[in-house]
Amino acid sequence: MSHFGREQKSACVFLCLSVIFFFSLDGKCFFPFYYRDGIFHDCVKFKAKHKWCSLNETYQGYWKYCSEDDFAKCVFPFWYRHLIYWECTNDGDAFGKMWCSLTQNYNKHKVWKYCD
Repeated sequence: MSHFGREQKSACVFLCLSVIFFFSLDGKCFFPFYYRDGIFHDCVKFKAKHKWCSLNETYQGYWKYCSEDDFAKCVFPFWYRHLIYWECTNDGDAFGKMWCSLTQNYNKHKVWKYCD
């Protein structure tokens, strides 16, 4: 036997769905974020169908699937070896593909992505 009336059930359903959607759809990715023993500057894919991100600096169970707008953006200017780059470069890439750093100091953080 339920102890909730119709109005209470409706309020609970609305509140519960609001909380679920707030954390899984409406939140913004937090970069960089800490997960397990790593620090991540972009969306990740650990035993999941799609890439996801944390909604907190240190992952606390709040996350969302990444949309196109969530993926890491190039950071300009960035420092690589002894030069400062203001755009994507193929310097140092074995295949000659254009890439960029995801932080201002590639030499220190070593996080990057290929440019579109």
